[in-house]
Amino acid sequence: MDQKLIESGTDGGAVLMPHPDVAPSTSGIAAGVLMCVMSMSCIQFGSALSAPIINTYGPAGATWLRLVFASVALAIIVRPKIMSYSRSQWIGVLALGSISALMTTSFFSAIARIPLGLAVAIEFLGPLLVATLGFGLSRQLLWPAFAAIGVLLLAYDGEAWVGNLPGILFAIGAGAGWACYILLTKKVGNAFRGLEGLSMSLLVAAVVSTPFGFASAVPHLTGFGLLEIAGLALLVPLLPYVLEMVALRRMPTSSFGILMSLEPAIGAFAGFVILSQPMTPSQMFGTALVVSASIGATIFATKGRV
Repeated sequence: MDQKLIESGTDGGAVLMPHPDVAPSTSGIAAGVLMCVMSMSCIQFGSALSAPIINTYGPAGATWLRLVFASVALAIIVRPKIMSYSRSQWIGVLALGSISALMTTSFFSAIARIPLGLAVAIEFLGPLLVATLGFGLSRQLLWPAFAAIGVLLLAYDGEAWVGNLPGILFAIGAGAGWACYILLTKKVGNAFRGLEGLSMSLLVAAVVSTPFGFASAVPHLTGFGLLEIAGLALLVPLLPYVLEMVALRRMPTSSFGILMSLEPAIGAFAGFVILSQPMTPSQMFGTALVVSASIGATIFATKGRV
């Protein structure tokens, strides 16, 4: 699989595979690791902190508001040349923006119904499967299988299933969206300069989500609510994207990919700290299985490209 399958998911999902490898820097690796951890923490704690907003505006309304603020902020910074793009570039950003809107709405709908750690673990199966299938049907498929076992352990707390079917289906939809996002981002990233592709796709995502989110969000908007949404839009996805881009200049892509595999564990921790969603020992083991499968897939993928 091409190493240019990159970029962060608009639900805050982290990068799966970054740009071609960079030489490790002794002085920069520690800073890069810190930036990766900060990025993942922003993503997952931002998702956890979004719970009250989701309750107030609904998943579609919260998605629309966050995309509007994020897209406007990035457009002001990047200043994309909207009238200068070709037909193929527009097709790319229209597809990517539409997937981004649906993926984010699905993820917010999932965490409104099931624990954050479980939702992130299920969603993570999407990019993990993309990374694995990039090398064909082989023993690499063991990694998604291990991750799936981990998800099953996460979904059972020893007494009952903690998830409900709609929440799980929304999380699966978010995972499928993330997988498509990764594949589309490669094409859009190659077609645009700098962050113009990301900026345009966020603008499209905001427009696509408007018919679904406007009606549920606007009647409940307040001045404080606008400030709250603006802060969360900065927390996810703008700040993580900047941190990841800087981190990639300071560390090897293999190390970067392994660090990103910690995201399901950080999601479970954020759910525990912010949302008081406890975890049993078996659920902790399930999280460890998902993380281990992601790390294993990353390491073997790196070896396969050598």
